[in-house]
Amino acid sequence: MSKKTRSLGRNKRHLRVRKRLAGTQDRPRVSLFRSNKNIYLQLIDDNEGKTLASVSSLKSDNNSMNKDLSKKLGVEFGEKISKLGIKQVVFDRGGYLYHGKVAAIADGIRESGIEV
Repeated sequence: MSKKTRSLGRNKRHLRVRKRLAGTQDRPRVSLFRSNKNIYLQLIDDNEGKTLASVSSLKSDNNSMNKDLSKKLGVEFGEKISKLGIKQVVFDRGGYLYHGKVAAIADGIRESGIEV
């Protein structure tokens, strides 16, 4: 009997959502990944298979990543997106629940004027 893990469940949720969710050149996909210590965001054009922009919490001086820092990361990423001239994005939460840090990142992106 196999043991079900949280990461296996997250991967199954992510694959199920990714079947229906894709980014285009007009509306690219914001991909989110959470590790134990950091958060990574990428702006991806799935038609061309290219990453247009990325940001992570690796550069922050804080050891812990809380909701406030997640929101700042979302605002920083939203400003980076708006410099590229993109107004709308598709938010791919990566199989994580839309709660806490994930929701704070999406709110930060919205605050910078990007439609999610």
